[in-house]
Parts: sequence; C-alpha cells; structure tokens
Amino acid sequence: MTTDVAATLAAEAAAAAKAVAVLSTEQKNTVLQAFADKIRHATAAILTENRAEVAEAEANGTSAAMLDRLTLTPERIEAMASAIEQIIRLKDPVGQTRQIEQRPNAINIAKRRIPLGVICMIYEARPNVTADAGALCFKSGNAVILRCGREAIKTSLAIAAAMRQALAEHKLPAAVISIVPDPDRNLLLSLLKQDQFIDLVIPRGGEGLIRFVTEHSRIPVIQHFKGVCHLFVDQSADLAMALNLLLNGKVQRPGVCNALEALLVHQAIAADFLPMAAKALAEHQVKVHACADSINYFAGASPITTDEFGQEYLAPEIAVRVVADLDGAIAHIDRFGSQHTEVICTADQANADRFIATVDTAVVMHNASSRFSDGGELGLGAEIGISTSKLHAYGPMGLEALTTEKYVVTGVGQVRQ
Repeated sequence: MTTDVAATLAAEAAAAAKAVAVLSTEQKNTVLQAFADKIRHATAAILTENRAEVAEAEANGTSAAMLDRLTLTPERIEAMASAIEQIIRLKDPVGQTRQIEQRPNAINIAKRRIPLGVICMIYEARPNVTADAGALCFKSGNAVILRCGREAIKTSLAIAAAMRQALAEHKLPAAVISIVPDPDRNLLLSLLKQDQFIDLVIPRGGEGLIRFVTEHSRIPVIQHFKGVCHLFVDQSADLAMALNLLLNGKVQRPGVCNALEALLVHQAIAADFLPMAAKALAEHQVKVHACADSINYFAGASPITTDEFGQEYLAPEIAVRVVADLDGAIAHIDRFGSQHTEVICTADQANADRFIATVDTAVVMHNASSRFSDGGELGLGAEIGISTSKLHAYGPMGLEALTTEKYVVTGVGQVRQ
C-alpha cells in the first residue's frame, strides 16, 4: 500500500510540474503573493496546531535546539510570509538563455535554464520549510513533495493547506505542493524509489536523517550532514572585531547550522585574545571545551583531546584550540570541518586570500560572521537548503539551484556530414 501511495504522489507531482513550468514570471508572482496572504490569514490556525505540537515535544524531552526550530510565533509566521514576498522580487531564472557560440556550419548553440521537475523535501521539526520550499520550488517552475517529520506534521499541514487554497483559486493542480500526510518511514522509503517521477531529494535535519536518505535513495540527494563552523583569529586580527564575530556566531542563535562550533586562535595573540573570549563567553554562559594550550584561560572549561574536535554542539558550547599559524588553522579545518562555513578574522590580506583559496568549504567569510551563511542574508531569498557536497550545488541553495540548463540548437536545415 505504501508503494502505491508514494507512486501516486510522485506521478501526480510530475504531472503538476508541467503546469508550473509554462507559467510566466508574472503569473508565478501573483500566486506567490496569494501564498503569503493565505499564510497570514491562517496565522491563528497554524499557531493552534503548532502550540499543541510544541507542548507534545516538550513533554517528550525534545532538545532545546529542536524546540527552537519547531516553535512558531506570530512574528515567525509573518517572517515566512515576508520571505515569500522577497522571492517575488527575485529574478526568475527560468527561461534565461546564454549564447554559447555559432558553429562554422551556422548552427546556433545556446543554453536555456529550465526547472528540475519534482523536488522531494524531507525535513524534521522545521515547519517554516513548508512555506520556504513551496514558494522556492514554485517560483523556479517545479512541483514539490513535502515530507515533514511527525513532530511538526500538523503545523506543516496547516501551512500547506493555506498555500494549496491559493493554488485552487488560481486553477492550478493541488499536487504542485503535495505534503505527505503520514510520516511513516516505509512511505518515505517508497518515495525514495520513485526515480521515474522525482528529480531531486533535499533532506533538512539531523545527520542521522540525511545519512538515512542518502543510503536509501535511488534519486540524487543534496547532502548537508552537519555544520561544524570555525572562526580563526589570525595574528593580525582586530581583537575587538574578532570578539564580536565570536559572540555573534556562537551566542545569537546557537541551535542553527551556521553557528560557530569552534574557535581557533593564532598562538602569537592567544595571551591577548583568550582572556577577552573567556570573559565574554562566561557572561553568556557558554560551555567551553578547551585544548591544553588554552584551558588555563577558561574557568570551568572541559579539556578536549584532538580526536574530540569536530562536534556540532547546536547549543551554548564551543571548542577552543590554539594553533601555530594559518597553516595550522587550515589543517585543523581540513580534518574537522564539515564544508559548511569557515571564517577568518585578519588584517593580513595575503593570509585572507590564502584562507579563501585553500579552505574546502561551501561558504568562506573574511571578517564577517558565520551567521551570514544563509540564503536570505546572501541575497537568495528564503533558501531551500545548504549543500555541503559539490554536485549539483554548493552552499545555500536559492532559485537558480532548483533549475538546470538544456542546450537549444537552432539551424536552418543543416545536417551532419
């Protein structure tokens, strides 16, 4: 039965994708505005479902980081609607054409950007993904199948219902935005086999979920296992700037994937910077896991061995290590980073350039907070996910990452000799 349900969902989405692919930018933007309006109108209904799910999650001992992602407020719902309106203002990638060349036989070669087709989003306690993914997939000409975890399923259904109401009013198929009503894992496994209809799978959640999807999918998967983001404070860094980058990256919202999880400090300025960092982190009640060369600067810090680095705490916790130099910082990141976001604070442009060129990461920051590693902050609108693998996207994914290009060859009757 689950195979039949999955096949039906996928086939209906594939048919619906053809209806979206031919819409003009103006038509898509009109529907997107209706999405935003309907979500605002449904605020009370969405919050009713969400409060019940948050209460249940709290009773089940859900972590603070997960609860933060699950919880909606009127302000967060307004932010969802506003994010959709930002997507309206973004340039539509579909139909963009770039000239390649005209061949000696006068055939003209171009490449045109087209939708991928059907996207399957798999996510846990992130009900905002329902709106973000629905809107981004729609603007990029795709249909989307949304599979939410059981902890947020009712909230996500309420958000999707608002968007599907807008689709109905504009005479578009409901399957443009499908939501799997049952979080049963067998149904998920069946969906992951629908490679005839689904073109890309994007999982958002914990490392366990992403590895499970990757291991069981017949469909290409965007991977983002975890966000172990580092700040390296170089010898020439402005220490006040470095402290601000540290606090913003670690304290502002510690439960997200672009929060800092490790601080690397050049040994030449460790004696100056680490006391500043220790005082500030203590004031914000951040637990410190410190290496042997840094632990004496932190009251109550836990010792950390080399093999224990690379943790994604998603909490007010951070690892600290003193490194010999820029090469030591790069070597540490190569071993323990997750290809998400890495930051260097330095006044030495040559060191910044080498860090940028050498560090293997989807997003690299020079004298800027890791918290900017976000689709909205990078001008993409609401992101659909972050890829830490290099095919076919790398880093925060916006509209263009939900499209591909096809060759368009134009002639006047030429035949190959």
